[in-house]
Amino acid sequence: MTAVLALWQREIKKFSRDRSRLLGALMQPLAFWVLLGLGFHRTFRVPVEAAPHLSYLEFLFPGIIALILLFTAIFSTISIVEERKTGFLQAALVAPVPRLSLVLGNLLGGTTFAVLEAVLFMLFLPALGISPNPSGLALIVLISTLTALAFTALGFTIAWRLESTRGFHAVMNLFLLPLWFLSGGPFPLQGAAPILQSIMQINPVSYAVAGLRAAVYLPDGSPLDFAPMWLCLTVTAGFAVVMVALAALTASRRLY
Repeated sequence: MTAVLALWQREIKKFSRDRSRLLGALMQPLAFWVLLGLGFHRTFRVPVEAAPHLSYLEFLFPGIIALILLFTAIFSTISIVEERKTGFLQAALVAPVPRLSLVLGNLLGGTTFAVLEAVLFMLFLPALGISPNPSGLALIVLISTLTALAFTALGFTIAWRLESTRGFHAVMNLFLLPLWFLSGGPFPLQGAAPILQSIMQINPVSYAVAGLRAAVYLPDGSPLDFAPMWLCLTVTAGFAVVMVALAALTASRRLY
């Protein structure tokens, strides 16, 4: 645990000292939300009668939270590639601590940073006239933590085998953008083509977005029900467990 906490503190210090990274991680999703929300403001129509007056800014908000979590969590692990070149990773591997400590320390650092970014973005929610109750806020933090943990672990797994940051960016963009676009974040499942609906139903990010959207509207629930809250939590938690196990398994093998 001492090694885990030391690595976690190291990750937090790296993020907090990089002000451009902190600003970019929040401003880019904010720009997406404002530009897309205002751009489709008059053309967006919810394909269900339960929410005829739902604006696109309001609809898009949970999806932007998910976008923050995905990008911040995964790209926090780019340091794995950089630290291989500086020699820190090799030094950490020969230290008399289990490799699982190295995995958990990095995952907790990336997860903490991603959740903090998501919580900061939640400060814009009152601008939509929505104020979640304490239970809703607790669920938002829980789902955000599980989602960030899962994608930090996915980023760790991929970064462990890559030797260049350019390759990391190319591979991660291949994963991130389709996962987000097919999550129900930028457009609702009900209005998508049947083939896209099938993909969205097996996409784990869809359940994170649905859980976030339902938590925002507690106790009334989301006007766009995709799945019950218990299923959203189960899928999101299960995905996090699988990704963390995969990261631990990857780190247990030889680096080269």
